Amino acid sequence: MTRKWRGLALVCATAIMMPSCGHDQQLVSIAVEPTIETFGAPNVPVNLDAGLNVQLRALGSYIHPPVTKDVTNQVTWVSNTPGIATVSSSGLLTATGQDCGTGLVSATVTTNNEGTVHSKGAIVTGTMTVNVVCFIGNSGGGAAVTVSVTGNGSVTSSPAGINCPTVCAAIFATGTPVTLTATPNAGSSFGSWSGCDSVSGTNCIISSLTSNRAVAVIFN
Repeated sequence: MTRKWRGLALVCATAIMMPSCGHDQQLVSIAVEPTIETFGAPNVPVNLDAGLNVQLRALGSYIHPPVTKDVTNQVTWVSNTPGIATVSSSGLLTATGQDCGTGLVSATVTTNNEGTVHSKGAIVTGTMTVNVVCFIGNSGGGAAVTVSVTGNGSVTSSPAGINCPTVCAAIFATGTPVTLTATPNAGSSFGSWSGCDSVSGTNCIISSLTSNRAVAVIFN
C-alpha cells in the first residue's frame, strides 16, 4: 500500500472512532429519581393525603460518548394507577387521595429523535414505585384532627402525629387530649386559632377528642 493510501486509511479509521463521524449520541437507558416515594401514614385517612407531591427527575444514559443528562422535560410521564397518584408532563408526582396501595410511574422516549433525545429506533423507559399507605386507624377507636393553615407557619401536635404543612391530619385514640402548637415562619406572626376547645398563647387545646375535629390557624 502506498503512503498516500495508508494515510487515507488512517484518517477513515480515526473518523469511525469519533462520535461526530457518523454516530449520533444514543439514549440507552432512563433512571427515575427517586426510585420509591411513599405518601401518607397508617393513622392518616387516605383522602387527607390528597395534594402531597414530589418532583421526579429522569436521567438519561447515553453512549457515543458515555454521558448522563437530565431529560425530565423530554420524556413522556405516565402513572399506571391514577387513583393512587398522578404525574404531570413535567414529572410532578401527586397523591390523589382516592386509593391506597402501590403503583408504577414511567418515563419514556418513544421516537427516534425527540428534541435533543436520540433513542436510535428504540423505546426507552425508566420506572419508579409510588406507595400510598392504607389507613389502619386505632383498634381501640379513634378520631381525626385535621388542621388547615392560612399564611406562613407550621403546626405540630402533642401527642405526635401532626407536623403541618407536611402532615396536617392524624388519628388519635378517643378521649385523648390533643395540643396543637402554631409556629410562625420568619417574617410572619401568629394570628388566631379556630375550632379549639380553648386557646393558650399559640396553643390550640382539645381537651378530650371524642369525634373528628377540624381546626384552623391564621398566620399574619
